[in-house]
Amino acid sequence: MLEPKVSHPYWPDALEKPSGANSGLKPWSWALERLEQSHNYWIATSRPDGRPHLMLVWGLWWEDAFWFSTGPRTRKAKNLASNPRCAVGTEKADEAVIVEGIVQEVTDRVVWKQLVAVYNRKYGGDVGPLLESSGGSVYRVTPQTVFGQDEHAENFTDAVTRWTFAKS
Repeated sequence: MLEPKVSHPYWPDALEKPSGANSGLKPWSWALERLEQSHNYWIATSRPDGRPHLMLVWGLWWEDAFWFSTGPRTRKAKNLASNPRCAVGTEKADEAVIVEGIVQEVTDRVVWKQLVAVYNRKYGGDVGPLLESSGGSVYRVTPQTVFGQDEHAENFTDAVTRWTFAKS
């Protein structure tokens, strides 16, 4: 399991934190719980001309990354072929977790079949035939930076958290 570096995000309009003041930060386990339990996820990609594209997807947090599938002719697949950077957000804005990362298409069918089994456990049914018939592509989003915002925290500004992952 990856253990990210935790800190407050750069937030120039909020109260300045003294260097090293990490009180109130959320633990990585808080983010993982939301990443694993979200049913729907928002994914933001960029068109080749730079215009944004935001869409809902089903997905999984599995093996230290976010995984999802889409048809190869969809706008998000075309966008990711041009620019592999994206942002993914969980469905609940009041306890938001936002992943910024790099996407890689998964072509290894052994991994693909493992992922289908995990998908089936989460969502029910058998998504394998649907993915096969649609020519679906499977993507892995490797996190670089993750942000967490908890509106229910005693002090919202103290609880806003950034997790940074070492580049591999």
